[in-house]
Amino acid sequence: MLLTVDANDKRPIYQQIVDGVKALIARGDLQEGTPLPTVRQVAGDLRVNLNTIAVAYRQLQDEGFLSVRHGAGTVVSIRPGRSIETEDLRKPLRPALTELILTGLSDEAIAGIVRQELKALRLKGDRR
Repeated sequence: MLLTVDANDKRPIYQQIVDGVKALIARGDLQEGTPLPTVRQVAGDLRVNLNTIAVAYRQLQDEGFLSVRHGAGTVVSIRPGRSIETEDLRKPLRPALTELILTGLSDEAIAGIVRQELKALRLKGDRR
């Protein structure tokens, strides 16, 4: 599992892990039923505290992205048709869009950046 943490990132490390796993799922690099490394292994690989990884895994489990199967470990488990309110999906976009607006970019330029990022996610997922 290709995860990294950035000490200069303003997000807590556990959130970087959560976001990283979600990105791997979105790209198709992690699919339904894929086993994940143990908390201990990920903590060792990333050189972070075990509890940090446990918190990230727990949040991913609570959100329906992971399930713990006794004897099989932690696996990717994507609930089909996850119901999330549109407003909840928009909230994390606002700070990023605000930053782009404050740089003076036009709406068209911002939309172009968003399209490029979507395309990059889709292309990475097509490597399967």
